[in-house]
Amino acid sequence: MNTESLSGTFLLIAFILYTLSFVVYGIAVTGKKWSSRDPENHVKRWGKFGLVLTLIGFASQLGYFFTRWYTAGHIPVSNMFEFLTFLSMMIALAFVIVYSIYRITVLGMFAMPVCVIILAYALVFPPDIQPLIPALQSYWLKIHVTTAAFAEAFFAVGFAAGLMYLLRVVNFKGTSKADRRERRGVEVVIFVVLTTVAFVITVFVFKGIGYEARFVSEVTKIDQNGQEYVETSTVDYVLPPIVKPFNSKAETMQPFLGMNEPLFAAPSWMNGINAGRKLNTFIWSLIAGLILYVLLRLILRKQIGAAIQPATSGMDPEDLDEISYRAIAIGFPLFTLGALIFAMIWAHEAWGRFWGWDPKEVWALITWLYYTAYLHFRLSRGWQGRKSAWMAVIGFVVVMFTNVGVNLIIAGLHSYAGV
Repeated sequence: MNTESLSGTFLLIAFILYTLSFVVYGIAVTGKKWSSRDPENHVKRWGKFGLVLTLIGFASQLGYFFTRWYTAGHIPVSNMFEFLTFLSMMIALAFVIVYSIYRITVLGMFAMPVCVIILAYALVFPPDIQPLIPALQSYWLKIHVTTAAFAEAFFAVGFAAGLMYLLRVVNFKGTSKADRRERRGVEVVIFVVLTTVAFVITVFVFKGIGYEARFVSEVTKIDQNGQEYVETSTVDYVLPPIVKPFNSKAETMQPFLGMNEPLFAAPSWMNGINAGRKLNTFIWSLIAGLILYVLLRLILRKQIGAAIQPATSGMDPEDLDEISYRAIAIGFPLFTLGALIFAMIWAHEAWGRFWGWDPKEVWALITWLYYTAYLHFRLSRGWQGRKSAWMAVIGFVVVMFTNVGVNLIIAGLHSYAGV
């Protein structure tokens, strides 16, 4: 077995162990009511088992990380597949650090799914090892990306603890306007998480059945000599094309559910052959998320948040609030260093300027300002409890848009990360 295959095996083992650890944490929390003799011992015993699985999974992912580094000849954080796998590894590490401080087993039931979902999402992207483009051939790649990802891992733990707090304190049986607003907010967060899960499942299903569609676009351009020439571009779809790229035609398209051609074309303002695929992906994500959400609601016969709430019944809300705050407080200085200071130094070396208003730079600044506001309101205005938890939850949504949404949707100097 060569090192590239070995790294893939390590990653698969880590994914399985992380998933099993989530299941074990779930058994530890929800199974204590079955252990009438000593429920607290039940939680501790299963919690330790879950931690062991997490640590072995982390060790396996470290094996993936270093074998891929050896094979590629550079640190594996240069594209979306590599970055998201590294981020999932850092989330596992951040969880272990926070767990070692607070020893709260139920945190694993919420933090590890974030790790698993991000790792699964990484597997949607091509895992091929690619040579570094010139802009990435710098030792700052190691310093900037790893520090920023480690910081964002603590934001993820803060998100998990914040969501746990909301599930613990929201009144799912209340009839007041405030209760209904909070319930809707929690359900929206759960829907976003389920949409990501459903999208990953959908992509794997269509990859498994070998679905393919390809579109060709021909654009007339003028070169420097004033001569016209035709530029031909192609784009491959993994998901059935509900929407095709603007000004394109199908080269190949397998029928799906009687659909032999796309329902409509992307609007003209979404020019660019990849824009149609991105819009198609967004539509499929919403469809898959809605289907999964509705199915769970039908099975549970109640709001999903209300079904999850009993798992947090034994938790002290103040402890959850403290965990969320402490995790973000650890991540913030790391993010300041990695995502801003180190990034600006590297930008000066690579492009001759510290700041250039590139979309990724702007959203990194927005993320930093957001968590600055979080800490300001927490420390100066006394925003604790619900307000703090909502900011922690929304903050990680901003983080993921900065990491994924900006790379995939907005063109810029960092677009290579979305390949």
